[in-house]
Amino acid sequence: MGGDGTDLSRHWTLDPEIIFLNHGSFGACPSPVLAAQRRVREQMEREPVRFLTRVAPLLLAEAREVLGRFLGASPEDLAFIPNATTGLNAVLQSLPLAAGDELLVTDHEYNASRNALEYVAARQGARVVVVSIPFPIAGADSIFESVLRGVTSKTRLALLDHVTSQTALILPIGALIGELEGRGVRVLIDGAHAPGMLDLDIDGLGASYYTGNCHKWICAPKGAGFLWVREDRREGVRPAVISHGANAPVPISERFRAEFDWMGTSDPSAALAVPEAIRFLGGLLPGGWQEIRARNRALALEGRRLLAGALEVELPCPDELIGSMAAIALPASSRFPIPERNHAFASNPLHDALFREHRIEVPVLLDPAGKTRLVRVSAQIYNTRDDYERLAEALLALR
Repeated sequence: MGGDGTDLSRHWTLDPEIIFLNHGSFGACPSPVLAAQRRVREQMEREPVRFLTRVAPLLLAEAREVLGRFLGASPEDLAFIPNATTGLNAVLQSLPLAAGDELLVTDHEYNASRNALEYVAARQGARVVVVSIPFPIAGADSIFESVLRGVTSKTRLALLDHVTSQTALILPIGALIGELEGRGVRVLIDGAHAPGMLDLDIDGLGASYYTGNCHKWICAPKGAGFLWVREDRREGVRPAVISHGANAPVPISERFRAEFDWMGTSDPSAALAVPEAIRFLGGLLPGGWQEIRARNRALALEGRRLLAGALEVELPCPDELIGSMAAIALPASSRFPIPERNHAFASNPLHDALFREHRIEVPVLLDPAGKTRLVRVSAQIYNTRDDYERLAEALLALR
C-alpha cells in the first residue's frame, strides 16, 4: 500500500505486511480521526454527567449539520445510530403492516438486512417477496425491470441497496424510488456503502427512509452510522430500543431526535468524530472529496480489468454500475469447494488461503445464485495498482 510515491497509507495504522483490499467490510479509520475520537472520550471522562446530559446533545447537533451538508440531507431528518443495520431495524419494526402485506427485496441484499426483513414479516404475518437480479448483468435497465416485476397491489415497502454488498453494483435507485414511491410503495434504502463512495443528495432522492454507515467510505470510527427519515414519515419511526426519549418533555417535532439520541448510556465519540473524518479525508487531495471518489473508482475499474484479464474471465457488468468496489467471478477450483452460502460467521477456504499464504485480506463471496465464487475488491486512497497485481498472482498460484 502507498507504493506510488504519495504514501497516503501513512495516515492509517493498517498492518504494512498485509495487502488490505477489503475496505468495504468495516472501513479503516485514519490516525487523525482516531485522535479526534480520543479527545472526545477524554473530555467525556473528565465529567461524564455534564458531558452526556449537557455537552453531547449540542455537539451531536453540530455534527448532524456537518454530516447533513455532506449527504445532501436536512439535519432535522437525521439521527446518529451505531450502524446501518440499526437503522433498518428501527424502520422495519416501526412499519404499519397487516397480514398478507408484501415486503420487496432483491436477491443481492445483505444477509443481516434480509434477516431483519424476514423477522418483521414473520412477526406481522407479512410476506417477503424476493426478486432476482441477474449477475452478470447487462446494465441498469435490467435491474429496474427486475425490481418492478415484483411489485403488486400488496407491496408496502421495498428494501433496496444503494450499493450491493456481495456484487458491488450501484443500483439505479433514483429511478426506482420515483417509480415505487409514485405507486404508494415506501422505499427504504440500505446505503451502507454509499456515503463517501458516491456523491449523495439524499433529500433529492425522495425515498421514505435512508440509512447508511460512516465507518466505511467516510472512514469515521466504528459505531458511526445514520438514519434519515423523510419529514412526513418521521413521526411513525421509533428506535428499536425505547428509552427516556419516549416521554421527553419536547415538542412532537423534536421527538424523533430525542428518542434516537438517547437509547441508553452509550459512547457518542464515534458520531462526534464524523466531522473530523469528513474534513480530514476531504483535505488529502487537491480536489477534495470529488477527487477521492474519482480516484477510488478509477482504481476499482483498473483493478477489476487487471483481475479479469489475468483470470481470463468476462467483466460481469458495465463500468457505470461500479463505484469504489468491484466483484469478479472466479474460475472453478477443486482445491477450494464452493461454500454453501454467504455468512459473516462462516469460514471460506479460499479467503483463508489468500490471507494465510499470501497475506492478502480480500472477501471471497458467493454470487446471488449460490453457484459461483466472487472476489470483491475495494479501492481506497491507500491502495495502489500493485495490490491488485499481487492478488492476481496469488489467485493464479492457488488455482
